[in-house]
Amino acid sequence: MSPQSRLVVVHPDAQILAEAAASRLLTRILDLQSVRSPVHVVLTGGTVGIKTLAAVATNPVRDAVDWTGVHLWWGDERYLPAGDADRNETQAREALLDHLDVLPAENVHAMPSVDGDVDVDAAAALYAEELARFAPEGAVAPVFDITLLGMGPDAHVASLFPGHPGGTVTGQSTVGVRNSPKPPPERVSLTFETIQASHEVWIIAAGAEKADAVKAGLSGADKAEAPAAAAVGAQLTLWLLDSAAAGR
Repeated sequence: MSPQSRLVVVHPDAQILAEAAASRLLTRILDLQSVRSPVHVVLTGGTVGIKTLAAVATNPVRDAVDWTGVHLWWGDERYLPAGDADRNETQAREALLDHLDVLPAENVHAMPSVDGDVDVDAAAALYAEELARFAPEGAVAPVFDITLLGMGPDAHVASLFPGHPGGTVTGQSTVGVRNSPKPPPERVSLTFETIQASHEVWIIAAGAEKADAVKAGLSGADKAEAPAAAAVGAQLTLWLLDSAAAGR
């Protein structure tokens, strides 16, 4: 694969997309584990993102993965109390993580929740510290093997929204997001610099309401208008779409 390759794959509908993405993810983890460990994967939320995790849980290849050698992270999180149904972590646990008995708890790196007096900026700083613990020398975060991202109809990815200051942050691995245009107003997100350092970025999107955002992202629009356009991997950027999101 040449540096910064881009691949677009279109599936008939959202369910097939989720199942195919799950199979692709498991196969890629197995391929990576054949040459090294650990493997670092960034999870996403959203309807199709959680469907993908649920499809991983029921895929027979799941048990071929050495989950003790997989570290799971998040691209963003709603800054809500632990266990809140709207947290990406909560949904991921219900869809997949609670079904992986062999996954060590210390391999699951959830973003902070609203507990005590820690504000969203401090929460982002805490996650940055956790990222740094697993970073190679001279880096601020682990080199993610695969970063899964959903995308909104406005072309936002993680919690990096069009025209929002969070998308312009540099020199740090995370950002505390305030006044999010999508509720809840406070979130924690990886920055573009962290996302772009990933070996592979997979953008998973379904639905006709995403078609304009997909078009903008693939056409290389300015990230201030279409943040998804800047969500690129160092080695591969993979767009996994259903036919509606692809405008077909």
